[in-house]
Amino acid sequence: MHHILCGLAANPALPSELVDRLISQADDDLAEDLADDLACRADLSRAQALALAGRVEEGAVRLAYEGRLTAADVDPAVRPDVALALLDQAAGASHPEWARLIAADPDHERREKLAACPGLPPDVVDTLAADPDVRVVAELALWTTAQDLVARLAAHPHAEVRRAVAANEATPPAVLAALLTGDGLPAARQCLVCDREEIPFVHDPECSRPDCDLLAGASCDGSHESTVHNLREAAIRNPATPVEAVVAFADHPSMLLRWALATREDLPRQACARLAADAVPGIRADLAENPALDETLIRVLADDPDPAVRRALAHHPRVPLDVLVRLAATAKVAATLLPRVAAASPAEVEDLASSPNPAARVLVAHRRDLPPETRDRLAEDPDAKVVKALAPHPGLTEAQLRAIVERHGVRVLAKVATNPDATPALLDELTRREPPVQKAFREIARHRAAPASALLACLTDRQARPLAAGHPSLPPTVIAELLTDENWQVAEAAAANPSLPVAVMSDLAWRQ
Repeated sequence: MHHILCGLAANPALPSELVDRLISQADDDLAEDLADDLACRADLSRAQALALAGRVEEGAVRLAYEGRLTAADVDPAVRPDVALALLDQAAGASHPEWARLIAADPDHERREKLAACPGLPPDVVDTLAADPDVRVVAELALWTTAQDLVARLAAHPHAEVRRAVAANEATPPAVLAALLTGDGLPAARQCLVCDREEIPFVHDPECSRPDCDLLAGASCDGSHESTVHNLREAAIRNPATPVEAVVAFADHPSMLLRWALATREDLPRQACARLAADAVPGIRADLAENPALDETLIRVLADDPDPAVRRALAHHPRVPLDVLVRLAATAKVAATLLPRVAAASPAEVEDLASSPNPAARVLVAHRRDLPPETRDRLAEDPDAKVVKALAPHPGLTEAQLRAIVERHGVRVLAKVATNPDATPALLDELTRREPPVQKAFREIARHRAAPASALLACLTDRQARPLAAGHPSLPPTVIAELLTDENWQVAEAAAANPSLPVAVMSDLAWRQ
């Protein structure tokens, strides 16, 4: 029954008095999901929000994040988690006493959450920076925007705090560079590994200790090597770290550090060239999408032996169109609209659409803003892949969509079903095509114009059934029958269907 109530709680047509009824039930072991759905209702009144907040802590936290509660509604001594949610949204910024209260909370997880909140009073920041639990200090180091504080925490004796400083984009560039090299900083004295284990120690990736939260492979021999490695990776990924401080890592023996470097968008050409020759395909693939690549290196990577690299290169925003067309033919990259095609000029669009190469026409057919004459010409393309890419384009007439189906059959059926202008009659016909196309049923079940007859057909497909159960065009009697479906997702979708009769909603709400 719980999933039925959750569906009802999300039903936009649920009468206000039944919302009140569900709120009155949100107090059992399954209250969290129900309260979450209720808290997200667009029509929830202030009185209902306060009633829900008074019954379920999780619901009150969600309501705070949804902006339904104010500082006046919360006593931080009684409901610190709700107060934290408001502080996180800066809604409690005018109540520094809240932050001071939570900074002294014995629960370290609350202090950690507080450390991530914006606009904390300076005295609270100082308190958190001196917290006895290093996890709290590390969280503060990760989120604070006070440059003097992150500069101070960069010299913290615990390596985990330094790692957090390295990931913080508010950290001054000179401090980030120092963290990478260690120059000018005292050596770290602790890490999470040597805090807990006798060194030397390497954490077994298959560790079975239920209370162990060390990362797989975490290690320390006195130099805190795994944390230092993680610190370097964080600093390399941090865009505030000066590029001259990271380029030397292009030849580093650590694959992970080279991989992090490949995503930097400010890399000089020499570093890009070294990474383009890296032995790890994943590094070359991430580099292939990097806007820092120049045309020469783009053309080099276009001949990469690994198809994943070539597929990634197709997503580069400045890949030359001639290279992109070649990639489309060899690396299966034309399943979506690519950035370079999305940015193509009208002349380039016409060149692609008029190309004798079907791979070029497929690329441009994914655009949804084609000139009508170009769209109509591609709708008559002899290549099924081109037409499949074009089929969801708005503006196609029912006659054009029917012609597409007649010419290309099952290859285009699912895509035609996604067209926003597909008519109820066409969608109904698509469900009766032989052989049936299962993906088409799912698309039809999502379509706003799907008629009842088509939706009934969709109910016969296992994957489309939950989608069809929530469609408002489904007959009310059928929706009511689906409430007892053996698949709980179908039953929940039916309960959330706005066409469910109010009498049935009432019966369900009062049945508990």
